[in-house]
Order: sequence, then structure tokens, then C-alpha cells
Amino acid sequence: MKKNPTENNRAQILQVLLDKSVLKQDIANDTEKVFALLKTHIKNELSELQKSITDKRVRLSFHEKGEAEIHVYVGSDVLVFTLHSNVFRLPDTNALWGTSYFKANENHGYFGVIYIYNFLAQSFLQNRLNDSGYLIGRILINHERHFLVEGKGTLGKLFQDPQNMELNEQIIGLIVQLSFHYALTFDLLVPPFEIMEELSVAQIQQIGDELKLKTAKRLGFKRLSEDSENL
Repeated sequence: MKKNPTENNRAQILQVLLDKSVLKQDIANDTEKVFALLKTHIKNELSELQKSITDKRVRLSFHEKGEAEIHVYVGSDVLVFTLHSNVFRLPDTNALWGTSYFKANENHGYFGVIYIYNFLAQSFLQNRLNDSGYLIGRILINHERHFLVEGKGTLGKLFQDPQNMELNEQIIGLIVQLSFHYALTFDLLVPPFEIMEELSVAQIQQIGDELKLKTAKRLGFKRLSEDSENL
């Protein structure tokens, strides 16, 4: 006897719910655990740095903005680590699907994501809402804690082999250090004279309270794509 089409469709929906939805929940839960470990390593790194820095003008502090966002003040910079609430699948065009690890199991290609942004500390301290920050890295973690890191400098070079790399505490600590180093060596550049030469009356009247000109580290003589890849 032929199966009722409605029952067949329901069976397929149930299978997706049991397989894919559970997988995504597991990845999301584990990525939250990784984010908690990241917080611990950030606090530890700041504590170690504070032992050697006596100058109180050098900012080294940690602020949690809810469960999914961390603001880390390192010198004149703020690193913002954010945990995305969704799980993502690698695009079909990604070359990783051609490797044995991803061919063996499609589930390996689903990832939780943690983003790392770099802002100027003064942008937050002076509430300069027009200032820009830059994405300097993102950590992608699958259900087996295999991972990759896309990013600037060494962040984007060391961790590009997810089929052979599993995230552990030592690597998390290294990612924290590399993020700090990149932010500190990613310097603020003088903006071109031409973009500074015209101000409105309103802007000049408000300039004593808040500099309204948009500030960003690379709003100057280089494009973001030309940033130094040192470290």
C-alpha cells in the first residue's frame, strides 16, 4: 500500500528536525562554552599583562555587555568579542567541501561563529557613535570542535586547516594574544587634508563637546585591504 503523501512529507520534516535542528542546537551550546573559555583566557591574559605594567594610563580592563558580548580595553584600543546566536553552513562553493573531512559528513560543515572587532577606546569612552570599528577575525567552530579562524595578520594564516585542527584551551589563549597584538599594531592614521577642510556651523559649535568627524583607524592614507599583515 502506498504511503500517504502527507505522512511522507511529515516523516521528512521530522527527520530534518531530529537531525539538523538538534545538530544546530548542539553546535550553538558548544560555541557558548567556547565563548566562556574565551572570557577566562582574556581575563588571565589581562592579569598577566597588568603584572608588568605600572603606568595607570595604559588601559587593561574587561567588561561584559550581556552574555554574548565582551569589551576588552587594551591600551588605546577596544576589542569587542561577540557570540552570534545562529549556526551557519559553509557555502557550497567553499573549497573545504572538497577535503576528505567535509566529504565524509555534511554535518562537519556547520559552524557556530565568534566575531572579533577592533575599535578605538576613545570611541566608547566619549560615546562617539559615528566612529567605525573593523572586523579583525572570526572563529568558526563545528560540532566536533574542529575550527578555522578567518582574519587579519597571523589570525588569518595559522588556523586554516579545520579537518586537522581541534580547538583547545592553548589555542584559545593564542587567539586572544594574536588579537591583542594585531589591535595594538593596527595604528590610527592621519586623515587626508581634503576631508577635514570643510565643516558646517553646527559641527564647529559642537566640536567642544564631541568631535563629530568620523574616526577610524584607517580613515587615512591606506585602505583597509592594505593593512599590515605583520606578526
